Amino acid sequence: MRSLVTGATGFLGSAVMRRLLTEGHEVRVLVREKSDLRNIKDFPVEIVMGDLRNHLSLERALTNCQNLFHVAADYRLWVPDPDTMYAINVEGTRTLMTVASQKNVERIVYTSSVATLGINSDGSPASEDTPTSLETKIGNYKRSKFLAEQLVTQLTHKLSLPLVIVNPSTPIGPGDIRPTPTGRLVLDALTARMPAYLDTGLNIAHVDDIAHGHLLAFKKGKTGERYILGGDNLTLFQILKLIDEISGVSINRVKIPTNLMLPIAWCMEKVATFTHTEPRATLDSIRMAKNQMFFSSEKAKQQLGYQHRPAFDAIKDAVNWFKDNNYCK
Repeated sequence: MRSLVTGATGFLGSAVMRRLLTEGHEVRVLVREKSDLRNIKDFPVEIVMGDLRNHLSLERALTNCQNLFHVAADYRLWVPDPDTMYAINVEGTRTLMTVASQKNVERIVYTSSVATLGINSDGSPASEDTPTSLETKIGNYKRSKFLAEQLVTQLTHKLSLPLVIVNPSTPIGPGDIRPTPTGRLVLDALTARMPAYLDTGLNIAHVDDIAHGHLLAFKKGKTGERYILGGDNLTLFQILKLIDEISGVSINRVKIPTNLMLPIAWCMEKVATFTHTEPRATLDSIRMAKNQMFFSSEKAKQQLGYQHRPAFDAIKDAVNWFKDNNYCK
């Protein structure tokens, strides 16, 4: 049984790849020409060069594949050229699903995000059914993922795709080589580059648990359904205290009102337009932080048998990986 994984060189995609290999799948990975190959170099996978924006490369990648795990996405909270993000996350997904239909792929797991879901204003955990709309989405990443999930849902019905959607929350753990925005949060806290915090919250899950959730969705998920794959709901202050506890270094941080951070983030974005490096704080990330981004994985637990380990374990594995790989210098 051969499965194609997109995004396998990335954080979550590589965890899905490893899980598939453990389960006995033959794994083919779609890799862009200039991708960092560290997350796949020591694994017995077939590499196919290609790009979600290249139709012919997707046809080659899906030839003789029975399954598709579409994990790849442009995951950045600030981009100098938003059109590229939409071309990858939305139009690239459209092309890939169309080719998968033509190739008669037997099972598809599409990796969406909790970014596409609604958030409860009272801070209670949201579910797959919490109301939302494109107008409420902050930033190009959330909007592009929302549009991509809508598109996938439409194509599932139109093309009769054997597809199930998973909505991961915030993955943390080993292998975050870039690192992702959440990985940078952990790294900044570790290296004393985060002297302040906002009154916000995240749902934290171990990346390997989310990867296992992909396999559970593959085996047990209902076509056309979506499942939140999450973990523990924690405030940012609680997350930072866990990082301090694990690292053995206690840092006194100041709580800053969200509105006070907006002009600082604006200045960081302006500087980033000249340095071409992603700013540590963005206007969109600060606006998102006005909400407690809490979610419930109850549906996945009941229907898929999904389980997650404590957030402490996820953060500990991330901290140890960053230290072992010399990210803390």
